[in-house]
Amino acid sequence: MARAENTELIDNFEQFYRRYYSDEIGRLAQNYPNEQRSLSIDWTDLYRYDSDLADDFLSQPEQLREYAEEALRLYDLPVDVSLGQAHVRVQNLDESTDIREIRARHVNTMVSVQGIVRKATNVRPKIQEAAFECQRCGTLTYIPQSGGDFQEPHECQGCERQGPFQINFDQSEFVDSQKLRVQESPEGLRGGETPQSLDVHIEDDITGEVTPGDHVTVTGVLHLEQQGSGQDKSAVFDVYMDGISVTIEDEQFEEMDITDEDKQEIVELSQSDDIYEQMVDSMAPAIYGYEEEKLAMILQLFSGVTKHLPDESRIRGDLHMLLIGDPGTGKSQMISYVQNIAPRSVYTSGKGSSSAGLTAAAVRDDFGDGQQWTLEAGALVLADQGIAAVDELDKMAADDRSAMHEALEQQKISVSKAGINATLKSRCSLLGAANPKYGRFDQYESIGEQIDLEPALISRFDLIFTVTDQPDEEHDKRLAQHIIQTNYAGQLNTQRTEMSAPNISEEQVESQTEEVAPAIDPDLLRKYIAYAKRSCFPTMTEEAKRTIEDFYVDLRTKGADEDAPVPVTARKLEALVRLSEASARVRLSDEVEQQDAERAVEITRSCLQDIGVDPETGQFDADVVETGTSKSQRDRIKDIKQLIGDVEEEYDEGAPVDVVLDRAEEIGLDHSKAEHEIDKLKQKGEVYEPSTDHLRTT
Repeated sequence: MARAENTELIDNFEQFYRRYYSDEIGRLAQNYPNEQRSLSIDWTDLYRYDSDLADDFLSQPEQLREYAEEALRLYDLPVDVSLGQAHVRVQNLDESTDIREIRARHVNTMVSVQGIVRKATNVRPKIQEAAFECQRCGTLTYIPQSGGDFQEPHECQGCERQGPFQINFDQSEFVDSQKLRVQESPEGLRGGETPQSLDVHIEDDITGEVTPGDHVTVTGVLHLEQQGSGQDKSAVFDVYMDGISVTIEDEQFEEMDITDEDKQEIVELSQSDDIYEQMVDSMAPAIYGYEEEKLAMILQLFSGVTKHLPDESRIRGDLHMLLIGDPGTGKSQMISYVQNIAPRSVYTSGKGSSSAGLTAAAVRDDFGDGQQWTLEAGALVLADQGIAAVDELDKMAADDRSAMHEALEQQKISVSKAGINATLKSRCSLLGAANPKYGRFDQYESIGEQIDLEPALISRFDLIFTVTDQPDEEHDKRLAQHIIQTNYAGQLNTQRTEMSAPNISEEQVESQTEEVAPAIDPDLLRKYIAYAKRSCFPTMTEEAKRTIEDFYVDLRTKGADEDAPVPVTARKLEALVRLSEASARVRLSDEVEQQDAERAVEITRSCLQDIGVDPETGQFDADVVETGTSKSQRDRIKDIKQLIGDVEEEYDEGAPVDVVLDRAEEIGLDHSKAEHEIDKLKQKGEVYEPSTDHLRTT
């Protein structure tokens, strides 16, 4: 009976191939066995052909896969090729299972999981059928190797002695094998859950296709593996997957299901006149004020368009943004909110992040067989095509921060560790927060000098906002009312939900929370962003081009005099383009119009006003940000050094400090500033004191 059923199933598969996959099988026969060794089947096709057969494939995958491969071998081919070792790989199941949802009932069934490849071993040959040669009589004994343990023969079939045996590699069968660790995608996690992972064993032609950091969908059969070994075997088992097919997902937000109703709502929203105000009101509504910063964060979420040129070079579209501000101004709160809204995001905090944790670590462990080095993707790789939010940037070690330079500009991370040379993708936007050098801004010093980050890192940020905390009676009053109102709304809501007999109605709660509720529901906003990034690629209109060009050229013209500072660099120009593209995306517009360009110019100007201005001359100076010293400061240092050099020639034991300070005043240098510069030169070792109050240049 079982035999007849098997034949029936094999015939069934043959019919299915004829109806759906005859061309694919013809192609496989032509390319077999060197270029192609598998036939990929779409599960939905199988379900359309015979729903019972498709369901059986899920519940008894190993048996049915054998029948499917047998049917492939029996298939009438026009060319004389035997598809003896060809595989049938099923993919595209109708639903995927979350890694954290895998339970005992899933064991020995076929499931599909989505995630990001955290580790991948090298591709290694694995023995499938071992040929053992008896060292006494030369008889070959073939033993199929399945499961984890290596099976050896008990006795020789020729001379019936127990060995010794040696493996004959020429007669044995090997197959490529690789092990992957797939971890849940960050966008599927909410509320600080620790991501879980699943080990996947893959064989033959699907090995060597993926690298750490790739987003994949893996279909396979779940198996159990006992923990412990020998005497200490445990009753708890580990689950691993035998991978049948691995598909790399290039789709940006594969887990965002946007229904037609959502689309309609999104398009309606995008056409409202006050869409930008609504967006700003939806961004961290519990925090009062900061309209400009919130607008910039919205633009960062939508991001500019990544451009691919015909020569395969690429211009990044992601915006990087930095908030530098006094403590208690709500920076971390805003960053956490962005992380909550972004369809894909990773949050890390400065002190708890090392350079390897941000980029990629080479780890030596027992993943795979025996100790070997594998690459483990870090936060910036996991945030690929999303947002990486890094709080407390200033608390990080300088070496760790320098690991971010390449990720910010080139959007890739090169790793050369432990004999592994690799390049991982990290196409993410960075949103950073930091405190000023002394914990709080000093209003008498230039802001550029108070930023304690390397100029090389700072110049890579498109926008830098300074959030200062200045007492102002009117503003403080409104802020106090807002915070108290927010807390009161929270108290009412908590009391209503937590108490057994609350005397507060839902209407009362709603009337109080209205003020602090986001204008657009966070869930809808997340879908809006994913939809815009997926389907909106605006191009520039002539007016927009002109607006940006004029602003940039105007600013640069100020630096055309011989002695004037350079106001901005070309990096700002790209930032302007990215910002205006993001602004058009908010409206789901296919064109970057003049209003978008003006919005970008406005934001950039206010950022430059805060940071890129030399406090002494009031002029825009790119060097304040790019190199950390303004032009007037550089000139001053040069003048002082020259002065000391001139004076020391007149005195034998070095230049007396008071003489230097007097001469400095003669050329218009303030007493305190001159002292400040001399101290700095001493620190750098460019000036030293041979005796008290005397200076010499080195």
